[in-house]
Amino acid sequence: MAVPSHGSVARYVGAAFVAQFSTSLAAGLLSASMLSGGAGQVVAAVGADPSRLRTVIVLELFTSVGIIALTSLLYVALRDTVRWVATLAFALWLAEATVLAVSMLSLYALLDLVGMGVGSGSAMSASDEVIGQVAVGLHEHGADIAMLFFAAGALLWYWLFLRTGFVPRWLSIWGLASVALVTLATLVLVWNRDLTPPIWLYAAYVPFELVVGLWLLVTGSPDGPEHPDASRPQHLPPEQPAGGAIEVRPGASAP
Repeated sequence: MAVPSHGSVARYVGAAFVAQFSTSLAAGLLSASMLSGGAGQVVAAVGADPSRLRTVIVLELFTSVGIIALTSLLYVALRDTVRWVATLAFALWLAEATVLAVSMLSLYALLDLVGMGVGSGSAMSASDEVIGQVAVGLHEHGADIAMLFFAAGALLWYWLFLRTGFVPRWLSIWGLASVALVTLATLVLVWNRDLTPPIWLYAAYVPFELVVGLWLLVTGSPDGPEHPDASRPQHLPPEQPAGGAIEVRPGASAP
């Protein structure tokens, strides 16, 4: 069976970066106005256009699948460098994808509320409003937890990028610096969601996945990432005497 080259794996990684960036961005743009505000406003917005929320759910689930594919491909590409770091990064992004997928259950709960006629022009009952608030809260907190797993995994993956030369040094430094700011913003939200981190903490990272994905997709990595131990001197076997003669130690009888 043919084994894919490092260049092929790198291009697959690039395609996965671009794909999950695209689905995540589309889902974010569609849901930004719909899922903001109080529970009553969210339920009313969903009731006015439930197909839009269904589209968001599908896009987020595709994003989750894309993250699983991406972290698996990165593990294949970088597992022979610093294996424990690659394994931990793989597990963190796998956890991110899992939490993201599970958080979609709260959006299905909103669709169920709308399906029962809640928010269709009439005032919401107290119990329905509580259900709506819980559903919205679960989705928001789930997104924060998924982002925390993402940030921790990204710091490890991009450190491996820098250490191994999987992508150009400037791309690795961009990824590390920008995801460090995202980590700070995420920690603030996980601590207290009433606090609103400034948007500039996210701004530097927004185009990074698209740029690194396109770079890998176009250029690949023909020689593969440099192994961190590649520069160490290797132990060579002792040279044989010329002519294939067998050297006899003093005191030993020759055959």
